[in-house]
Amino acid sequence: MVVVNEGTEFFTIGQLARRTGVPVRTVRFWSDSGLVPPADRSGGGYRLYDAEAVARLDLVRTLRELGLGLDAVREILCRNTTVAQVAEAHVSALDAEIRTLRLRRAVLSTVARRGSTIEEALLMHRLARLSARERQRIIDDFVDRVYAGVEPGEPAAGIAAGMRQVNAELPENPEPEQVDAWVELAELVADEDFQRRVRQMVVTGAQAPSEPGTALDHTAVLEHAGRALAEGAAPGSAEGRAFLDRIVAPDTPDAERRRLAEQIETFTDTRVERYWQLLGVINGRPPFPSAVPAFAWLAAALRAGGA
Repeated sequence: MVVVNEGTEFFTIGQLARRTGVPVRTVRFWSDSGLVPPADRSGGGYRLYDAEAVARLDLVRTLRELGLGLDAVREILCRNTTVAQVAEAHVSALDAEIRTLRLRRAVLSTVARRGSTIEEALLMHRLARLSARERQRIIDDFVDRVYAGVEPGEPAAGIAAGMRQVNAELPENPEPEQVDAWVELAELVADEDFQRRVRQMVVTGAQAPSEPGTALDHTAVLEHAGRALAEGAAPGSAEGRAFLDRIVAPDTPDAERRRLAEQIETFTDTRVERYWQLLGVINGRPPFPSAVPAFAWLAAALRAGGA
């Protein structure tokens, strides 16, 4: 310890380092950076630090251990900002970093589970890292293309709104299944054949006549056509007719049966159903069983006439 003036204690860099437990080279670097300036110089030109420097060095060490950069520490020491303000900014930064790490973990879990190739792994990582706005843009662009020309009041407009309902912001701790679903969904909406299929549904629905026809009971289709499938009843068999009659009235004219079959074939598609299933996974909704097989059986039964 060096005493320059009576009652005032000064420390060399080495003494300051030992007193605070901070390495000499770190003390020197912080001093050179202006964070802990010397209070005086010795006769030999060595830097000397007072008790205020000890407290200042302690504060700098604490702020650095909390992850603050030198510029942020300097702003605090110069009273240009407060510790609370800087801490708030760093909390936000750390939250973003944590989300990134969790997302990376989910992607790696998906890659490990799927046994993905390098190309698939890169695609998953790229898509998962997209911002919420970029993810939503992928879905919005798809819906805009396939629903172009649909007026707000039309029934198809409601379907378009539903197709936009993707949780663009993945959960804080996404499950590998959610990352996997995002990748599959992005690939699906980019598929031009899928875009054409959905567009065909939209155009056909808009051109459909408004005259009332036979309305299908969705629950009845799933119950009776589903049971027919489970029991192996062929659409054109006597057993198939019995199941068909529980869904569509036996006296339904042949022309109406053909119309119903065409309607089912137009608006029933495994990939479209998969779109809704993937949305459910991403948004954390419980899975639902596929209805496509039951409706496909019904279409075949209607065309076969049940005989």
